[in-house]
Amino acid sequence: MLFRRSRKLYIKIMRKTKKRVVVGMSGGVDSTVSAILLKQQGFDVSGVFMKIWDEKNTDTCINKSSCYGPKEKDIEDLKSICSDIGIQIYFIDSKKQFSRCVLDYFRKEYISGRTPNPCVICNRFIKFQFIPQELEKKGVRFDFFATGHYARVEYSQERKRYILKKGIDRDKDQSYFLFLLTQKQLSKIIFPLGNYTKQNVRDIAKQYRLDVYQKPESQDFIRGDRFFLFDKGTKPGEIIDSKGSVVGKHKGIIHYTIGQRRGTGIAKGKPLYVIKIDSEKNRIIVGDEKDLYRDKLIALDVNFIGIEKPTRPVDIIAKIRYKHPGAKARMYPLKNNEIEVVFNEPQRAITPGQAVVFYKGDEAIGGGFIK
Repeated sequence: MLFRRSRKLYIKIMRKTKKRVVVGMSGGVDSTVSAILLKQQGFDVSGVFMKIWDEKNTDTCINKSSCYGPKEKDIEDLKSICSDIGIQIYFIDSKKQFSRCVLDYFRKEYISGRTPNPCVICNRFIKFQFIPQELEKKGVRFDFFATGHYARVEYSQERKRYILKKGIDRDKDQSYFLFLLTQKQLSKIIFPLGNYTKQNVRDIAKQYRLDVYQKPESQDFIRGDRFFLFDKGTKPGEIIDSKGSVVGKHKGIIHYTIGQRRGTGIAKGKPLYVIKIDSEKNRIIVGDEKDLYRDKLIALDVNFIGIEKPTRPVDIIAKIRYKHPGAKARMYPLKNNEIEVVFNEPQRAITPGQAVVFYKGDEAIGGGFIK
């Protein structure tokens, strides 16, 4: 009798103290395994799926392997997965917020001659802000919010700040896309896959006999023709060389990005690359590959994570795009939340609009957008 009472008391205490975590789920292997790992660690786990696809675009973009794309089958797959692993799933209609926050930004950047980074904006304002807020409005109580990103969050007792670190799988590390997260957000975030490789993750899904273990990647924002998002195409204009001579016509600046060689329609007997986009004059400037190299940049809207904004120069490793290996540089604080980054060696195709993220070892200390 005493044993039964003790056991009931133990169960009651466990129910009160068991931490609840909601996992942002897509129906893919990463988020599925994240939920499994959290269950194994003793969390009370549920999932959430954000609906961002606008059905009116079904006829213009039918590729299901992108982040922004038709989700009907993904939803059915996800319901089945959650049933298999024994968790509840919530659905949040995020179409309006996603359109205003991410798609409007995406269009504005391209029209302005810059190359946007929609994943960074989506993470900061949709996945880790809007979705948790909407769950709370629904009365869903949770202690932590988790996703399948390959990154790590730790707390520094010395600095009294949360820090963002690379995932151990260097080929999959996604800390680059998370540099805009705030201390408040990081305090409630769990990245279960930060200490796993992609192969580890697929092996875990296979052990659970989940078909999702062999599901293709779905990282691209949009695969295929992204231009259906633009109500009106930009006007055609001149393509000029670095000396100012007109060498061709472009079909609209939204179709080009820095470093692009194919698709310019120019035959000069040697490769020519897009080296600059002049939105004010509606021009594309092309040049030799050597013209793509620069040794400095200015970053706007800089966010520092594990440190305060430096007041003096700091040596760093800077990544100027997701697949960039990173390069040695020194950053200099400027006014108006800007940073100048000077590289030890010139870098190829530094692209306005893209994110530049600053690293010290494994730690992503901050980042901004290339001016």
